[in-house]
Amino acid sequence: MNWASDDMSGDVSSAPWDEAEREAVYRVITERRDMREGFLPDPVDDAVLTRVLEAAHRAPSVGLTQPWDFLIVRDEAKRRRIRDLAERQRAVYAASLPPARAAGLDRLKVEAIREAPVNIVVTCDPTRGGRNPLGRHVQPRTAHYSVACAVENLWLAARAEGLGAGWVSFFDERELAAELGLPAHIEIIAYLCVGRVAAFPPAPLLALTGWARRRPLAWAVHDEEYGRRALPGEDIVNPIEQTVAAIRPLDEAAMRDARDHQARLTKPPGSLGVLEELSVRLCGLAGRCPPPLPEPASVAVFAADHGVHAQGVTPWPQEVTAQMVANFLAGGAVVNAFAAQVGAEVSVVDVGVAADLDPAPGLLPRKIAPGTADMTRGPAMTMDEARRAVETGIEVARDLVSSGARCLVTGDMGIANTTASAALVAAFTGLPPEQVTGRGTGIDDATHAHKIEIVRAALDRHGLPGRADPLEVLAAVGGLEHAAIAGFVLGGAALRVPVVLDGVIAGSAALAAAALCPDALGACVAGHRSAEPGHTAAIAALGLRPLVDLELRLGEGTGALLALPLVQGAVRVLHEVATFDSAGVSGKDAGRRNDAITE
Repeated sequence: MNWASDDMSGDVSSAPWDEAEREAVYRVITERRDMREGFLPDPVDDAVLTRVLEAAHRAPSVGLTQPWDFLIVRDEAKRRRIRDLAERQRAVYAASLPPARAAGLDRLKVEAIREAPVNIVVTCDPTRGGRNPLGRHVQPRTAHYSVACAVENLWLAARAEGLGAGWVSFFDERELAAELGLPAHIEIIAYLCVGRVAAFPPAPLLALTGWARRRPLAWAVHDEEYGRRALPGEDIVNPIEQTVAAIRPLDEAAMRDARDHQARLTKPPGSLGVLEELSVRLCGLAGRCPPPLPEPASVAVFAADHGVHAQGVTPWPQEVTAQMVANFLAGGAVVNAFAAQVGAEVSVVDVGVAADLDPAPGLLPRKIAPGTADMTRGPAMTMDEARRAVETGIEVARDLVSSGARCLVTGDMGIANTTASAALVAAFTGLPPEQVTGRGTGIDDATHAHKIEIVRAALDRHGLPGRADPLEVLAAVGGLEHAAIAGFVLGGAALRVPVVLDGVIAGSAALAAAALCPDALGACVAGHRSAEPGHTAAIAALGLRPLVDLELRLGEGTGALLALPLVQGAVRVLHEVATFDSAGVSGKDAGRRNDAITE
């Protein structure tokens, strides 16, 4: 046995590699793919496989413990049993997804356990190296991170050898370990399918199928402190400015195509009323006709508390915000019921809840501050807090779209947030407080009159209306969730994904988004008209037509979710309804023809 396989007979040159060598390294990184289909039955040469494993074995490891092992699996019967384990767990995962997401999963090939000629299981022994290996005392998980480095080395070496490798993660780890006969202390880090493939796709499969998108590098590099995004040698990225710069007006050519196509469908022109114009706008947003179906949809419930609660504008205690967040995460709120009905996913974003929240599936911890200050005594937020909250909304929108959402839905939670909403609506529209301040959760006449005076006092204190900077307005009288929803709208518009707005909180936030970038309205759909008078004022100022009017005033995203099927139906008409020519139906005017509309 060779106990010292590394050649340490001389120093390795520190000079940069020549251009061809560097290009080869970067090429193999760029062209690495997670392969799940296209495997050829040809066996993998043992010498090639050994080189790939040697590359994996040269990965860096904590304290040079090399906590990995590689289990090669070729036996057909064993692979058949392992595939059954993966299929069972895939079915469990699919059952947890909303229908549109589950349908997308059903179209994906997620493993090639039997098709690939070789399976390699990469394991971790976290006990290797004894009690005190260098570097593992403070961070015990570094053994697992080391194994991840070995997996990446294996993956890159395989690509250089012309081999495809696919990582299968649909396993109960201990169930698979039992099938493989692994000792109890050995953990499975990766199950890889390896073999030659017919071709490597031009981009990752999940990106090509629309399941997910890659984040831009500039959003992942931070200069000196987290949140200061900048590529080396370049200026600090301003996410708000960058997002606004990416927003474009609706595409007029695509909207003309949509109107022409609507006129050729087997129905009287204009017979679908508001839905026809909605479909035209969504074509303009996407820049093509028909636009992508707005599914799957994702609801982001932005939650925060408000300092103005101290002024007695609501009988509900502030603790209800955190309690309702727990209810959302447990699936027991109205937003959860409506989301389940229409097949939408729900995420809760803590941008400013006064309480500390325990980690939970579906909770995005993005707390800027534990609630706002009392806007009657000073600014509700600092300018930095307002900016960071808008940036948080932008990033949440980007992350949800990167994860496959094709329609965004606004939600909100925050006791006393209708007071801040009324102040924002008054500040952006110029309307007096008595016209835009509603009863929120159902206050009595005396409390309502008091609430109006609190809004008036806040506006007077900050000289509103009158400020031209939308961020200053948000900082003065807005909530952390208002600022985040404004960013959420901007983020969706920049990615050309429709954003279905809920009630008065979303409407007031959309006013801020429109003030920051008027073209952002092209992505906005008014899901419903709230019973709150401020919402009617907001959507009128925005020029939006609500799809549903049911006197709702719950918030959470409920009204927007009820409207979601209408938004999806408007687009589905363009995809699925026949034209006069294709259906063989005589149109009102002779000579009607159908120009082919393709995606």
